[in-house]
Amino acid sequence: MRWMRRALWGLLLMALLLAGAGWAYLQRAAPRVDGNLVLPGAKATILIQRDAHGVPTIRAESAHDAWFGLGVVHVQDRLWQMEIHRRIGAGRLAEAFGPAALDTDRFLRALGVRRTAAAQWARASAESKAVLQAYTAGVNVALAQAVKARPPEFLILGIKPAPWDPVDSLAWSIMMAWDLGGNWRSEINRLRLSAVLPVERIDELLPPYPGDSPLPARDYVQLYRDLGLAQGATRKAWLNLPEQAPSSGIEGTGSNNWVLAGARSTTNAPLLANDPHLGLTAPALWYLARIQAPGLDVAGVTMPGLPTVVLGQNARIAWGFTNTGPDVQDLYIEQVDPADPTRYRTPDGSAAFERFEELIRVKGQADVRLTVRATRHGPVISDAGSLDDVSSASHVLALRWTALDPDTDAVATTLAMSRAGSVAEFVAAAESWVAPMQNMVVADADGAIAIVSPGRVPVRRADNDLFGLAPAPGWDARYDWAGWVPASETPREFDPQRGWLASANQRVTAPGYPYFISSDWGLPYRQQRIAQLLEAKPRHALADLAAMQADVQSLAAAALLPWLKRAAPAHPQATAAQQQLASFDGRMAADSAAPLIYWAWQRALARRVFEDEVGEALFSQRFAGRSFQDALEGVLARDDAWWCDDKATPEAETCSARSDLALADALQELSARFGGDPAAWRWGDAHVAVSEHRPFSKVSVLAPWFGLKVPVPGDTYTLNANRVGLSGPDAERYRSTHGPSLRALYDLADRRQSSVIHSSGQSGLPWQRAYRSFVQPWADGQTVPLWPDEADAAVGGTLVVQPGG
Repeated sequence: MRWMRRALWGLLLMALLLAGAGWAYLQRAAPRVDGNLVLPGAKATILIQRDAHGVPTIRAESAHDAWFGLGVVHVQDRLWQMEIHRRIGAGRLAEAFGPAALDTDRFLRALGVRRTAAAQWARASAESKAVLQAYTAGVNVALAQAVKARPPEFLILGIKPAPWDPVDSLAWSIMMAWDLGGNWRSEINRLRLSAVLPVERIDELLPPYPGDSPLPARDYVQLYRDLGLAQGATRKAWLNLPEQAPSSGIEGTGSNNWVLAGARSTTNAPLLANDPHLGLTAPALWYLARIQAPGLDVAGVTMPGLPTVVLGQNARIAWGFTNTGPDVQDLYIEQVDPADPTRYRTPDGSAAFERFEELIRVKGQADVRLTVRATRHGPVISDAGSLDDVSSASHVLALRWTALDPDTDAVATTLAMSRAGSVAEFVAAAESWVAPMQNMVVADADGAIAIVSPGRVPVRRADNDLFGLAPAPGWDARYDWAGWVPASETPREFDPQRGWLASANQRVTAPGYPYFISSDWGLPYRQQRIAQLLEAKPRHALADLAAMQADVQSLAAAALLPWLKRAAPAHPQATAAQQQLASFDGRMAADSAAPLIYWAWQRALARRVFEDEVGEALFSQRFAGRSFQDALEGVLARDDAWWCDDKATPEAETCSARSDLALADALQELSARFGGDPAAWRWGDAHVAVSEHRPFSKVSVLAPWFGLKVPVPGDTYTLNANRVGLSGPDAERYRSTHGPSLRALYDLADRRQSSVIHSSGQSGLPWQRAYRSFVQPWADGQTVPLWPDEADAAVGGTLVVQPGG
């Protein structure tokens, strides 16, 4: 038995050694938040104080050192996130994640994000370069000296962080514009649908903004037939591009902002609220920080990888964004010269493609060499397709997009806005903003309020009969852009008599506005709810604005609910389900069964109404996640027999019959998942906010450690806009992967009352409390102080950074 005791002692010793090594790793990987640290590149002493939530205040004697310090804390808290951002911008995911990421890399190389970023860096202003260089110096010295152990993602994947480059920052800013601009996908969708539907039916499936008529576009269905693109390998390759590309543009989006004049607030000074809606990630996209240096006194949210405060408050103003959704992306069908495939057709004869050679390293496989091209309109994104499809294509697809313009200087514009001392100065600074176009509300300490929507928006020619709705022939000059909407004439409003301004992705142009901005506005329900609540009483406190951000009343439900409440399917749970719906008025409460029944029915109804016309394969691949709120409203309002009839049966089905079947489908689905008693169902059991970790949320053994989940109320159309996911496996259906990435409340009378929160926590290390400390408070609608007092600002530690050789 002696050998057994020795073996047990050996195992115990090994376990203790492993535990000790693990403990040592956890200590070394954690950021240093106290004491002194000598870092070459700092010009003077920098104080980095952290509050109880891990939010740093960077106190520096120069702007250079302030941005240097921001680079340091970004590395300390979000190094892996920065690595992901860098790899996305460069199209270098496959060398870390293997062949599964190759298609995305191909698309990013074809899009040419990093090539554009390098061109923007070459043309950046001296100030922008100085800021980016200071930030980059802070990042790289922190990589070399402040990080004692790499975050676990690097260890698991076996990779090392590379030195940062200013071009990495600019590439990530382009990718953020990509995330907020999805018009090219709408064009691809119309191209897809042109094979199965006439234009007038496509206009009903993808209808214009409520109250508008469809744009009088030419018959692009016939156009694609005439070009030989109705079917075939070339067209097929194009249709797969949205699946290769990083996600961009989400239906309806969900951002809100509003600002009250002093006459409408209890403080007699402006109050401002903002909750931008983005994909939920672990850690969150945002990183809270306060920066104080000569010429800088600003707090709010930063993005790891970028040296700016994007949204926030300084000593004089506060500001917040929502996405405008302009049409600043056009796809062009370029005809390859059949006599010389290195050239393509233009209005003035043939021209040579620009060509770029790309080398994609793939983990575990041989490198992939890729030739990508560009035309006078922009990158040939169809070059991301398979080599056989690309080499044999008679036509290619190029993208014109404002964010790829080399004369963009996003850093200079953002800095000028964050330093503005008045509404007028902020609006003037914003006029150089290029992309993504945003609805910016702003207020100042003198009581002025405004909303302005800056951004570079193309002017299309009067004879452009496609309006950017669908891919256009690149050799026809009428589809070329004819300049820009003047920067001083983008939508804006100042100090209205009603005392408030708001945006929620709805149309922001007034009747008679002379320029075309978009036909892809978000539905107006959230903006209508904001107006409804603001007009409910004459004055509001900051707490009222917080309650509005947590509001879960969906005005969108009113149009569809009467059909659901009349539905009477032959299903054993139908009566019990209708009892749950009897008093339901669209309030999407997490503890209620009614929202779950409503959304399961709406999903099933969209499939019952539209799938047979669109085709099962196309519907499942591209449209299963779409709510079709606007299209369903139109079909039901018309009681449209063409859409409601099932073309696969000899009978003529009615919309009422489709609604009955949809409720039966919904009850069957929900009974299988949640049991047979509708009274026991809860919206929060299905509607869970999921913050995805890249890449470990997709690894089942690691997902519980790295991903974040929390039940949430609301839906796609409530002010508390947690978008309802309608596709995917049954167990994941109705979850939210897009939500209020930030909630911010700003008091212009006393900024110490301002508060914020984002969706995860400050840390990127999953074992730290600050990795998930905001998750439940965020779900509950709580916030934390943006400007704590001096003692509270340093309760989490003070790191003194000293310059050194």
